[in-house]
Amino acid sequence: MAGLNKVLLIGNVGGDPEIRTLPSGAKVANFSLATTESYTDRTGQKQSQTEWHRIEIWEGLANVVEQYVKKGDPLYIEGKIKNEKWTDQNGQEKTGIRIRANSMQMLGGRPSSGNNSAQESSGNTYGNQNTQSTSNKASEPASQMITGSDEDDLPF
Repeated sequence: MAGLNKVLLIGNVGGDPEIRTLPSGAKVANFSLATTESYTDRTGQKQSQTEWHRIEIWEGLANVVEQYVKKGDPLYIEGKIKNEKWTDQNGQEKTGIRIRANSMQMLGGRPSSGNNSAQESSGNTYGNQNTQSTSNKASEPASQMITGSDEDDLPF
């Protein structure tokens, strides 16, 4: 029986994305995403707990992130968990978890500034499974799609 590794997140971008182009020409975007859960504790007090997720997005989606995603933006992300191991500058072995996104949807809108960018409309979906734009504005970018290879074949 095959396993399933799927993550669905809705949260806010923690900082402007870092965009890198590798020597191979592949583009990757990295950023943090904060998800906050609110609940009422046993004493009746409202509490909230924020989790931070490291997001990695490749190729076509990285281009969309580079152009349209900024700190504070609300996003819906679909992807999978990737465990990482590395050695830091002091020779210490470290481990971590990264979410490799394969689909995203920009949520919420922004106040109009006179032009119709993808950030101003809600519901733009990008990815290798969801390649639709729910807006009909002609000046918005066409949906971007990761094509050509399985994500596991990326150079890392």
